[in-house]
Amino acid sequence: MNIKYKINQAITSGQFIGLLNRSSLANRRPVQNSECMEGVIKNSNLIVTAWDDNELIGIARSVTDFHYACYLSDLAVDQKYQANGIGKKLLSLTQEQLNKACKLILVAAPDANSYYEHLGFENNPRCWILNREQKIIS
Repeated sequence: MNIKYKINQAITSGQFIGLLNRSSLANRRPVQNSECMEGVIKNSNLIVTAWDDNELIGIARSVTDFHYACYLSDLAVDQKYQANGIGKKLLSLTQEQLNKACKLILVAAPDANSYYEHLGFENNPRCWILNREQKIIS
């Protein structure tokens, strides 16, 4: 395998959706909503990708200020390429783009807790989510 990694390489929402469908993330992302998926790609400010020739096979997609917090929104690797260290490399390259004091923060998929723990992430039970259809209580 000759995998190439790229920082902020332009990708299309179609490439992103294709990768999500070939990984386990499509079940938890609105891949049928093209407007949302285009916005997701357009408004991410740190995207690290893995490529096998011209095929997108992995992505670490983040929103960050580069100094205090980096919110990793997606880590996806094509199922054919999983268990080859690609996800770990994507995370390492993401972290290399950040200031030394910047935290890497994510919400793990239910079956991925052991993966992140194995890589040195600490579990933090203080995550809160407000879905869009819910309103702030006054």
